[in-house]
Amino acid sequence: MIRVAVIDNEDAARSMMERLLRQEGFQVTTFRAGKPFLASMRQTPFDLVFIDLELPDIEGLEVLQLVKQAHGKTEAIITGKASVDTVVEATRKGAFHYLAKPCRWDDIILMVRRAREKIESKDENRRPDRETDSTCLTPGFVGASKAMQDIFALIKKLALVNCNVLIEAETGTGKQLAARAIHELSPRRDNPFVYFNCGGFNEELICSELFGHEKGSFTGAAGMKIGLLESAAGGTVLLDEIGEMPLSMQIKLLHVLQERQVLRVGGTKPIDLDVRIIAATNRNLKQSIRRGLFREDLYYRLNVVGIQLPRLRERPEDIPPLISHFIKKFNSSFGKKVRHISPQALELLMAYSFPGNVRELENIIQRSVALADGDTLEIEDLSAKFQETVGGDPGGESLFSLEAVERQHIKKVLQKTAYNKKLASHILKIPRTTLWRKMKKYGLAETEDKK
Repeated sequence: MIRVAVIDNEDAARSMMERLLRQEGFQVTTFRAGKPFLASMRQTPFDLVFIDLELPDIEGLEVLQLVKQAHGKTEAIITGKASVDTVVEATRKGAFHYLAKPCRWDDIILMVRRAREKIESKDENRRPDRETDSTCLTPGFVGASKAMQDIFALIKKLALVNCNVLIEAETGTGKQLAARAIHELSPRRDNPFVYFNCGGFNEELICSELFGHEKGSFTGAAGMKIGLLESAAGGTVLLDEIGEMPLSMQIKLLHVLQERQVLRVGGTKPIDLDVRIIAATNRNLKQSIRRGLFREDLYYRLNVVGIQLPRLRERPEDIPPLISHFIKKFNSSFGKKVRHISPQALELLMAYSFPGNVRELENIIQRSVALADGDTLEIEDLSAKFQETVGGDPGGESLFSLEAVERQHIKKVLQKTAYNKKLASHILKIPRTTLWRKMKKYGLAETEDKK
């Protein structure tokens, strides 16, 4: 369990932080001063520390410096009422993030979840049984297929080049994992990786979150707030669902990308930015441009290099290594000892089209591991709803749906004919146009296009 320390001389703040952190599953210890914390830290280091700037016995920035000098892997989040210079100094000394007081519940939860991801990623890298072969680019980003191996090679190149990247893919294919891989393999890896979802917010909220605001700049702006772009200094910002961003906000973002400067809401002095921008979307942005919903100039500014992640049904050879990865992951979460998946259960999963992509497979394995009694996942461990959808028989014999049988048979004929569509359509006794539609429906990519 991740160990967290909260150092704050305000009783109400300590109590609120402890309650929230325990609800998130952390082991929490609180301190009202810096020196008792440092004494405890020398005995047993903490994984994550919240440090208030104003402590009764020692300055918060001095505590931060001592923590990072003695335990560089400990993540630290600074809290308090700080100036821009103080925030910059805290970042320079290794702070993971800064939260302005009074801290909002949702901001605390967002920051601790990001910190947990970073801590767990470090643990995953140290774990002896983690994926170490070519099927895993970074922890959790798994792919054995040629399509994914090509993407892994592209990401390794991109990581060393400081350019904007646009990731286009269906929901659940791993856009965030791809963005994080670019960051983790880049020279920016030791600086923040900041995630922001552009969907579901109006222009005012997006401006405040991305650009920050000055005190009194609008009703409710009780203090100065550092924006996410500014807080990611030296790191990477992932703008997810960029296609959902309002047009009026797209203009402002374009200006930021062109000038590499940000102006806080209500501010008058531009702030220089040193961040890498990665944008992601599940929309077809070229169609959005034609419909007047997305700016063409912003599209080309973001799409210096584009990555298109394939759907899971287009790369079924990735299903077995993904299952293995998720079994290991949820064994750790649930304290289980699952080691295998039965051939019948694997066959059922291989026959499924996964409209929810990798995320749907993860959810299926998570539930199966949670309910498994032995060391092998069986068909009965898969949900009844999933079995009904695919056509599985809990008795052990695989009774696939007609659609699944058709897909498997077409795939087999295509492989045997080396993707000669004329010969395959003759064997299947269907027109070539029908074969083409079914190949597209079932995600049967052509490895060799013979006329």
